[in-house]
Amino acid sequence: MLKKVFTIIILVPILLLAALNARAEVLNIDNAELARLVASGVALIDIRTEGEWKETGIVPGSHLITLFDEKGRADAPGWLAKVQAVAKPEQAVILLCRSGNRTKPATQLLSQQSGYKTVYNLSKGIQAWIKEGRPMAQATTAVATCASGTRC
Repeated sequence: MLKKVFTIIILVPILLLAALNARAEVLNIDNAELARLVASGVALIDIRTEGEWKETGIVPGSHLITLFDEKGRADAPGWLAKVQAVAKPEQAVILLCRSGNRTKPATQLLSQQSGYKTVYNLSKGIQAWIKEGRPMAQATTAVATCASGTRC
């Protein structure tokens, strides 16, 4: 009985600490924080579709990796492989979409299922970035890395 109590007293705190350390951090950020993080080298992933990139342009330096296609379908394993080519789980990553809604499930995928330690979500999306008159780039050269009609 004493051995069982000792095991519980020792193992439970260790397991709790391990669980806390494994828990990823998802942080909603604004445009000012996005600009600061990108300038510091944190990878920015734009999960919108190719049509959206061409329509509005992109935040300079964005990695264009579509998660949901025009019909709302996602290839999570394929998307994750492309994200991992840009940023490893121990590195921070920023996600953005049009309004901040599509990035919510994407941040959960990275933080809860893929082991990413720090995931940032641009809470109001690229719409707010554009509304503030922040810098934009044309998507034509960046989209060239994605074959037409495929998800990137």
